[in-house]
Amino acid sequence: MTHAMLKGSNIPLETTAIRAVLRWTPGTDVPDVDASALLLAGDDRVRSDEDFVFYNQPRHPSGLVRHLPKKRMPEGLTDTIEAELSGLEAGVRRVVLAASADGGPFGRVRDLSLLLYDASAAADADPIAIFEVQPETGAETALICGELYRREDSWKFRALGQGYETGLVGLATEYGISVDDGEGAGAASGREEPADATEPPSAPAAPPSAASPAPPPSSPTPSQAETQALPPQAPAPGTGYGYPPPHPQPHPQGPTPDPWDPQRMTPAAAQGDGYGYVPPQPTSPPPPPPGYQQAPPQQPYAPQPSYAYPQPPAYGYPQQVQPTGAVPPPPPLPAPVPDPNFTLPPQGPQFQNR
Repeated sequence: MTHAMLKGSNIPLETTAIRAVLRWTPGTDVPDVDASALLLAGDDRVRSDEDFVFYNQPRHPSGLVRHLPKKRMPEGLTDTIEAELSGLEAGVRRVVLAASADGGPFGRVRDLSLLLYDASAAADADPIAIFEVQPETGAETALICGELYRREDSWKFRALGQGYETGLVGLATEYGISVDDGEGAGAASGREEPADATEPPSAPAAPPSAASPAPPPSSPTPSQAETQALPPQAPAPGTGYGYPPPHPQPHPQGPTPDPWDPQRMTPAAAQGDGYGYVPPQPTSPPPPPPGYQQAPPQQPYAPQPSYAYPQPPAYGYPQQVQPTGAVPPPPPLPAPVPDPNFTLPPQGPQFQNR
């Protein structure tokens, strides 16, 4: 039988192996929820930081209280705490079941509920109790959903729903967990930040010393608008791109004759007719030196047939042999004379004895 719990109500537990399951409906803007447990002594405080079982410390040193990984069920996401109450030390009077929200307050968490199961029963057994946790203001980031407490030699469960706007840090501090600014950041959120999540702060820039001279200001680069506003620069005389004219270099054999010299122009070119350019006249080659003998001219190469074989016809056509002179015809052969004694042999057995 499942007990529907109300805030402040309690029920006795017939088993000491308890599985407490937090369940909620996930969403895009829904914070993540983490379950945790605090083992409290008679003064309602933890005996040491090891009595705090949560995401970053999932197992109590005794092994009797454990935090299990999250699961995705058809009804929603779950986060679970298991406890074997019968084996706990007598100094542990209460086990507080808490929840913390990561990424927003509990006002944005939908369908949050706490379900108690008999951990020794079958996995598909019905829960012992179910408590729908409703935050009071909606701004809480940590909640005490319920507690397991001793009553003489037995254990009971009480539904609470007490909230804290200071998050898991305020909840842990109230029950005696030592949380400092440097080492308690992981305990405050229920999560452990990776070592490389934060970068070391960069060293502040040293102020310039009065004795050291200030660096000269760099010349500003003119922008495109300023460049367009500048007046156009006129090219240097003799060039079309603003470069100075090249310095003339003397020719090693004297000045180079100018083909556009007016003295070399034809009369028609001097008067403006035509292009006015007269190409240099060809000169005769220099005489050969004494004792030079000119090589005889080479004869053009003519292919000769090898081994007196006729050459193959070009392009596959037979070559016509042209007669070079009158050739007498060959003498006629004598006519054959039949032999008078020649007889035909027998033509077959059918012609025998006839």
